[in-house]
Amino acid sequence: MLPKEADEALAPSERRHSDRKKLIINVNYEGGDGTGIANTRDIGIGGLYMITNAPLDIGTPLFMRMSIGGEEIGLDGVVTYTDPNHGVGIRFQAVSEKNEAILKRELHLE
Repeated sequence: MLPKEADEALAPSERRHSDRKKLIINVNYEGGDGTGIANTRDIGIGGLYMITNAPLDIGTPLFMRMSIGGEEIGLDGVVTYTDPNHGVGIRFQAVSEKNEAILKRELHLE
């Protein structure tokens, strides 16, 4: 695949809607063909990248549990990017106000 030209606009599905911060935490997830444990590489209000060898296809819905700032949160998401045998990008779906506040506080986005 050829790299995009610098002046070529990204499609809306290829753009992040929020900044991400480097943060490594454990993620327990359910979806695809089962359950698993992965680590985040980075996380933001809109999503995260998690390191996993699991074969998760683009469009796979996931439910994730993680502890951030001493609080357990659960988030629904969908796989939007996959790098086979390395990891996946997840976009969060319908984040509750409570979970959004926790993410903003812990990621210093307020």
